[in-house]
Amino acid sequence: MRFAFMCRDRGGRRGSVAIIGAGPAGLAAAGYLTCMGYEVDVYDKLPYVGGLMMFAIPSYRIYPDNVIEGVEDLRDRLSVRFYLRTKVFAKNQSRHDEGDEFVEKVVNLEDLVEKYNAVLISTGTWSSRKLGVEGEDSRNVLTALEYLYHWRLYEEGLATEKPPTGRNVVVVGAGLSAIDAAEKALETGADVYIVYRRTIAEAPAGIYPINELIKRGVRFVELVQPTKIISEGGYARGLELVKMKLGEPDETGRPRPIPVPGTEFVMEADLVILAVGEIPTPPFVDKFMNISIDRSRRIQVNNRYQTALEKVFAAGDVVTGPSFIGKAFGSGLRAAKYIDSYLYLRR
Repeated sequence: MRFAFMCRDRGGRRGSVAIIGAGPAGLAAAGYLTCMGYEVDVYDKLPYVGGLMMFAIPSYRIYPDNVIEGVEDLRDRLSVRFYLRTKVFAKNQSRHDEGDEFVEKVVNLEDLVEKYNAVLISTGTWSSRKLGVEGEDSRNVLTALEYLYHWRLYEEGLATEKPPTGRNVVVVGAGLSAIDAAEKALETGADVYIVYRRTIAEAPAGIYPINELIKRGVRFVELVQPTKIISEGGYARGLELVKMKLGEPDETGRPRPIPVPGTEFVMEADLVILAVGEIPTPPFVDKFMNISIDRSRRIQVNNRYQTALEKVFAAGDVVTGPSFIGKAFGSGLRAAKYIDSYLYLRR
């Protein structure tokens, strides 16, 4: 991946920019801004650069070596500096997110805002949604992000303990995270079920990847929703599910799933993977200076990716919620162009 595809050599000095988060949006912005001549420092809490591209997306989809080569190009040819195992967060605030176990240093967001000419927040979605049902705190109930992340850590030698496995694995949800988790579980030799509250036609991942998994033996159970995770001794033994029917379109434009009373049944499981979405993880809890977030924790920006604090911009999934790599990359690139315009007008 060539993140600095805009130039052969770095431009003249124009100022300094801090980028918080080294996923696709942050790397795209770093590539553009260093080409324009800015001093670019990138902060990330993980031991490797790349965000979810490196730690949660299967290597057959995004080759880690390609990401590493692009990062080395930014570092060695264009002098982008990377501060890894470093979490940036607002002073006197705290929040534990997934992936924080590698953090060795915490830097105050206030200090970066004061030090740099501009700051870009691209911290992604490192927090998983839960179902909010009884039993989901059982030891063998994981989110898709936890499951895929810990498999990558194990495969990269960053963790010595193998992630939990099971003979009967149930994945709840039908987005790309559910597909990736089901595929990884299938590789372990498990019998894998995907349960989804709508039909395959409404699945966020699309019909094609689900059908490919079905051909490989995954069973797709549609129009069902978990009401409880059945647990014994702190371990999940199954799920209680209720059948659903589809009603009028909801705010997403898809048919609203409606529970059918009296249709509850139990499905056995010794590993449950919750793939019901991720939540943005801005580097503050509720508010930072004038910067605000909405109910989904997305940072609020204008059409120039600028927050209410004029020198602070935001891009990628922390603004949009979970999205595709290409969309996050494009978001970071556009934000970088607006940062360049903003700093040009201030010179």
